[in-house]
Amino acid sequence: MSTTVQHAELQLSTAYSVCRHIARSSAKNFYYGFMLLPYLKRNALSAVYAFMRHADDLSDDPGMAAPERRQKLAEFIDSYHSALASGRTDDPVFLALRDSQQRYEIPLELLDQLVAGTGMDVREEQQSGGPLVVYHNFDELYNYCYHVASVVGLVCIRIFGYRDPAAEHYAEHLGIAFQLTNILRDVKEDAAMARVYLPQDELERFGVTAAELGSGVPMEKLRPLLAFQAARAREYYVSAERLMPLIDEVSQPALWALVEIYRGILDRIELKRFDVYSARVGLSLAEKLKVLVKGFGKRLL
Repeated sequence: MSTTVQHAELQLSTAYSVCRHIARSSAKNFYYGFMLLPYLKRNALSAVYAFMRHADDLSDDPGMAAPERRQKLAEFIDSYHSALASGRTDDPVFLALRDSQQRYEIPLELLDQLVAGTGMDVREEQQSGGPLVVYHNFDELYNYCYHVASVVGLVCIRIFGYRDPAAEHYAEHLGIAFQLTNILRDVKEDAAMARVYLPQDELERFGVTAAELGSGVPMEKLRPLLAFQAARAREYYVSAERLMPLIDEVSQPALWALVEIYRGILDRIELKRFDVYSARVGLSLAEKLKVLVKGFGKRLL
């Protein structure tokens, strides 16, 4: 093996190590699914996550004004395009992602959509004052959820492996279920940042205002609205059962773990009768580790 080839392999190995570290440090829920994948697939998902994490950090950077954030996001995706076209990059995340993209035939369009999705939050921060409702109806919210979550699912199934095109439809819907769960869990935190991810027409239907979401609406008034959102999320979780047999068997434990964790968060929200204000709802480390152990058991079957 030539010195040049050895150097390239070492550089790529180091790049994946950087991505795994980013995923391990930041992917509070997703990393438990990563750990159930074979080594190469785990590396690939870590590279995708590190790419997403960087884009998300740019979109949320409080040290930059909104126009600068949009500019940085545009430069970020342009830089990745250049790295693909030239075959040269010193960025470890780009290096690892390029390798994974080629290995698993991930369409560049999906990565572009990932970055576009992170940029959809930037416009909300132009406003001063109370929370701002950007999505007038569920169709508009669905488009947002598609870009920030469904696209992730469509990338993941390329890495998981599948043959039936129906898997793409189910992966899209499962991404919607995950994001709706996040929206329910984070109502309080999002409102504190002047962000509202509940459609305006549904707020009006249930008699809740955006200002009340930020100031603390009585649970008796808020509960029917959140219950409606949870029921919608449940409908989209049905796609998990339909997607599972369509992906490669070796990847099924990872998908199972992700669904268990996110659906478990929704279960917990419902058990708390939708009180997402008194404390952040989530699974404990012990509960996530229990899911991981069960996942390893499924992997060994």
